[in-house]
Amino acid sequence: MRPAIGVGCPSPRTHLPTLPRATQGGSASAGDGQPPPMAGGRALPSVGRTPISLEDTMTETVTGTVVVGAGQAGLAMSRCLTDRGLPHVVLERAGIADSWRSRRWDSFRLLSPNWQTRLPRWRYAGVDPGGFMTGAEVARYLQDYAGSFDAPVRTGVDVRRLYRVAGGWRLSTSAGRFLARTVVVATGDLARPRIPAVAADLPPGIHQLHTADYRNPDQLPPGAVLVVGAGPSGQQIALELARAGRPVHLAVGRHKSLPRRYRGHDAYCWMERLGMLDRTVDTLPGPPGRTPNAVLAGGTRDLDVPRLVSEGVVAHGRLLGCADGRLRFGDDLAGTVADAAANATRFRRAVDDFVARTSMDVPAEAAPEVVEVEAGEAPALAGIAAVVWATGFGRDHGWIEAPVSGVDGEIVHTRGVTAAAGLYVLGLRWQYRRSSSFLDGVGADAEHLAEMIAERAAERPAVLAA
Repeated sequence: MRPAIGVGCPSPRTHLPTLPRATQGGSASAGDGQPPPMAGGRALPSVGRTPISLEDTMTETVTGTVVVGAGQAGLAMSRCLTDRGLPHVVLERAGIADSWRSRRWDSFRLLSPNWQTRLPRWRYAGVDPGGFMTGAEVARYLQDYAGSFDAPVRTGVDVRRLYRVAGGWRLSTSAGRFLARTVVVATGDLARPRIPAVAADLPPGIHQLHTADYRNPDQLPPGAVLVVGAGPSGQQIALELARAGRPVHLAVGRHKSLPRRYRGHDAYCWMERLGMLDRTVDTLPGPPGRTPNAVLAGGTRDLDVPRLVSEGVVAHGRLLGCADGRLRFGDDLAGTVADAAANATRFRRAVDDFVARTSMDVPAEAAPEVVEVEAGEAPALAGIAAVVWATGFGRDHGWIEAPVSGVDGEIVHTRGVTAAAGLYVLGLRWQYRRSSSFLDGVGADAEHLAEMIAERAAERPAVLAA
């Protein structure tokens, strides 16, 4: 049963056992299609000068569907296939929900409240529905989910190639070959940290790391820190560093502000009530692209650039590079902060309109005071000890040998269905709904794909042979 949501959410709509999307632990890695010279620390046997991959000496596993990735998307897909009695296996490069442990900092917490952590036939049932889970808690939640239906996950399997064969798809992996009628790529958006080219221009003495590798302030060398990026990760880490006594500079790029709570309820509660999370990609004026995420923090307080400045963070415009021994920033800070604040204003107005239309009994709340932010003086490179790149992630689909990518390198699909028969994707941003990449959103897309796979299996039973 879904826990009671009396924690600040006005009677959210009844939640079906499925829903939209999320962020995942990846499983596949890019490869050149050739077997490595070493495997498992052992030299490969060879014939003459041509090494023989251990993969070639293993038997081929035949199954109905292979799901690549055992994060929330891959597990939701497995649950939906299991419910329909469809044979499948889930291949995961590391461990179940690994990215929630390995790519989150120590103080990380979900942006959405615990009550909104829902997957097909599984939802949060703890004692703190209004709280915000840590990365480790999310990993345990997903591991328990996999155990609840004995998900057929094989961990430690690196998928190197995926290509068409007669009757289906073949996957070459570190654990041998797999042959399947259908494949669901559920590796999500965290495959490859994005680091701008300007990183190469910084002096070698400056310690650089991406948020995927950041854990806590003690990890960084003593001195000032430059955080590049003002999305949720960048602002949360900048605040943590400032509270740890570090001098912090923040290079502010495009982002959206949202109030953590408004008129007595959490922002995610209002987004659900107003149908914002269920908005579909076909209602957008154009392709969603890489739209910036709304900035929130787990808890009850708002998080935005003015608050960071009040806590001692020095804000700048976007990072342009360095010259004459100093960092260079754009002069766009004021406009960027104003644009972000405008998003929060639109959100509050939408809530106010909804309350007026429905005569909801919620407390009134005055609009917050507008705070202008001035850019600080660009610091000398010699004064910067470390740079944290909060610049997001890119996908890595180089291992997929099928003509399914667009000119931008992204997989072209309609609700997760590609032009290549039997190849599907799951867990992408705006895959179909705004929430398709969220923990609370991937389930609906998984149900949709499971239905398509079931129909395909019924129409033409697979004829596969190892």
